[in-house]
Amino acid sequence: MDFSENVVLKEHYSFLVADAQGKVDGGERGLYNRDTRMLSRYAWSWRCAQRELTPLVVDTPRPDTMNAHYALIEGPSQLLAVSRTLTIEAAVMRDELELANTSLEPLRLDFDLRLAADFCDLFEARGWPGQQREPATIDLDGAVTFAYTASDGVLQEAAVSLGGGAPALTREEGGVRASWSLELAPGEQRAIKVTVGIDNPLDRPPTDAVSYERWRGSFGSLWELPSSRGAHRPALERAVDDMRGLLLFTPEGPLPAAGIPWFVAAFGRDALLTAYFLLPFRPDVAAGTLRYLAKWQADSLDERRAAQPGKIMHELRFGELSRTGLTPHSPYYGSIDATPLFLMLLGAYVDSTGDRGLLDELKPAWEAALAWSVEHGDLDGDGFLEFDTGPVGKTGHLSVQSWKDSHDSMSHSGGVLASGPLAVSEVQGYAYAAFMSAAGWYRELGDASRAADWQRRATALRDAFNRSFWVEELNSYAMALDGEKRPLAVLNSDAGHLLWCGMVPPERSKALVGTLFSAPSWSGWGLRTLGAGEVRYNPVSYHNGSVWPHDTALFALGLLRYGFAAEAARVREAVFDLAARQPDQRLPELVGGYERGDRPPVPYPVACRPQAWDAAALLHLASLE
Repeated sequence: MDFSENVVLKEHYSFLVADAQGKVDGGERGLYNRDTRMLSRYAWSWRCAQRELTPLVVDTPRPDTMNAHYALIEGPSQLLAVSRTLTIEAAVMRDELELANTSLEPLRLDFDLRLAADFCDLFEARGWPGQQREPATIDLDGAVTFAYTASDGVLQEAAVSLGGGAPALTREEGGVRASWSLELAPGEQRAIKVTVGIDNPLDRPPTDAVSYERWRGSFGSLWELPSSRGAHRPALERAVDDMRGLLLFTPEGPLPAAGIPWFVAAFGRDALLTAYFLLPFRPDVAAGTLRYLAKWQADSLDERRAAQPGKIMHELRFGELSRTGLTPHSPYYGSIDATPLFLMLLGAYVDSTGDRGLLDELKPAWEAALAWSVEHGDLDGDGFLEFDTGPVGKTGHLSVQSWKDSHDSMSHSGGVLASGPLAVSEVQGYAYAAFMSAAGWYRELGDASRAADWQRRATALRDAFNRSFWVEELNSYAMALDGEKRPLAVLNSDAGHLLWCGMVPPERSKALVGTLFSAPSWSGWGLRTLGAGEVRYNPVSYHNGSVWPHDTALFALGLLRYGFAAEAARVREAVFDLAARQPDQRLPELVGGYERGDRPPVPYPVACRPQAWDAAALLHLASLE
């Protein structure tokens, strides 16, 4: 499903996926809450004089609102109009219609709303084998209420109230049809309001939700920067609103969901990087993210969920499949990088805010995360963090557990996929930065012995990494070491993360920067995940040649760290240009790796829109001017 051709709205844990006209009728579309599809059909049709009304405009001014206008036009003039405002709240969807006869004659408008609910798990909607379940019950007493009791006893309901006239309600296969027939005098206007209330015992009201107005006020300094003027301002305004729309408001604080629509959930890696990018404007998002992930930090071994003591989670879901153990996402811990990124974000937060209170509060969590790095993260005792790629076939498990988590993303120069425990390059950079932060924390605590220990670990990791990963003929770093410690000697974008982490010796930085800006790696829109010319290079792939803006933004931060200011400005401008070339001014999750030219960037068809770390990356890049 191409999300750029759909209407996608969200607030807190509720979201709607509809077609380009705001209709839900088949496929993956629906109204969702906490990973359950509460409505599988929500489809209007309007007819006047046996003719369908024509949609004239559909607009989503912010992530929780859709505005639309439908009309019957005859000759040079509109005869009848339907103006529609659809909004999503935390557990409510509101659909307000204004009907207007703009002609000089009486008109009759016949219109229907078709409704259905299947209460399927989000994973099923996206292709997981469907579960056998009893159909939802339907109650037509006053409102249309769909109810379903899940296999674990959880009762969920969607109640649809129909205001503004008394529609006729009829049952049809799989659902209900509400039908209106209204006579409108010349110039007459009528209002119809539909409210869908979600009753899900797994849901919790948002805690201290921030209004769009207050959220926008946090970015006042942004509009004083040069990048916020002219052609780039619409993209930045869109990114500010998108980040507000992506937030989940938890008791621990605000937490960014990874992306809309299929990743309205807590993701360790995505939330941590997004919160890092937002530090110049909203450090409270970092604090909320750190507290939330600390709450769900693993404290025991659980192979089914890839949990180990001290490990930070990858993904938490609330659907029936996860609750009943058919998927491991309750939560799932299959991520090699969330734990060092947790430590990196904590260090960046303390450096940015000077708030040592959070460091003291989360001391048990960060010490457990450090212990995980030594006791579980390093599988063979060589000092590198690794993940096991097998055995393949564990239900719901990822075979690749770094950010390039496609099963085919880790390959040797001959195209053969790597096997065995993998030590991925950027993860070693994250670990180095995390260990350096830990050394500083212990020094501040007066624990010289532990400070020296983590300083030694950091230095040893950096030295070993530069010996084992540097590929002289590429003037770059291997993407990973396989289970036999053979380097994956391919051009890759992960090397840009190493500059961000400070893993690259200064004397080697110029050569590495030259490689990353070379024709095989730099597309003009950003870094290719895999260099053009590599055997597995494919410009329209998820991780084998596509361009990810957040990945490129980390490269820009690394350039600044090493003093390459002009090069960083070049990267920043490319990312801004990419956003400006999008019809909705929204930086995409990824685009094709084709060389930049006169044609627009090639979209990746199923990319999230919006996506958290890309919206946040755009804002962070703007703050660097």
